[in-house]
Amino acid sequence: MKLLFSLVALSLPVMAHATPNTSIDSFSKAKRLLMNNVYNQNSVRRTVYCDVPFNTKKQTQLPSGFNTSLYESRVKRIEFEHIVPAENFGRSFKEWREGDSECVKNGKAFKGRKCATKVSKEFRLMQADGYNLFAAVGSVNAYRSNYNFQMLSGTKSDFGSCDFHVDSRKAQPPELARGLIARTYLYFDSTYSNFRLSKQQRQLFNVWDKQYPVSDFECQKAEIVKSYQHNINPILEERCATL
Repeated sequence: MKLLFSLVALSLPVMAHATPNTSIDSFSKAKRLLMNNVYNQNSVRRTVYCDVPFNTKKQTQLPSGFNTSLYESRVKRIEFEHIVPAENFGRSFKEWREGDSECVKNGKAFKGRKCATKVSKEFRLMQADGYNLFAAVGSVNAYRSNYNFQMLSGTKSDFGSCDFHVDSRKAQPPELARGLIARTYLYFDSTYSNFRLSKQQRQLFNVWDKQYPVSDFECQKAEIVKSYQHNINPILEERCATL
């Protein structure tokens, strides 16, 4: 009987275990690594939501019909977007919510992201997780803010040719980004104990994950991030194995 169980175990696929980022704790370094190792060719140097090309200086090439009236100062540049917003996981840290004795400047106490970054290495590691970072048009990143993604009824694009819409502090992304968004949230949910999806969001992301299959870019990016961050994204390991 033991032999039978052993043979069955050997015949089953080995599932990757979720392990957090324990290598890169600098957001600036994480962005440099992505630019130098992931977005290092013209063919992949495109933004996550709007599929807009950009150059090595992180300058965008906006298509005709793109609405540039929102956050004009950030519309021509690329920023690195946290798909799972820093505030959404940052609020689980006491330093973010209440501050810390180390978070004082010129006699004035501060809290929020600056305090969490200063005091908590765990927060810095989550903030710098390359699996959660993607290049985005700055104005779209700003407009999305920290709003949760969901489907909105009767929507009209706020960015013209880029089908991105925000209403009542909720954001609906273009179809081309929905699968990637879903798998990023599912990775964070499976990896970090202080981040949990709501039942409603998990249901939505499971639907998007199935409806919008993994792309070659997602899989290539995941392999590169794994090579320098040294942790596995089990969601993408499983999805990419079928390509």
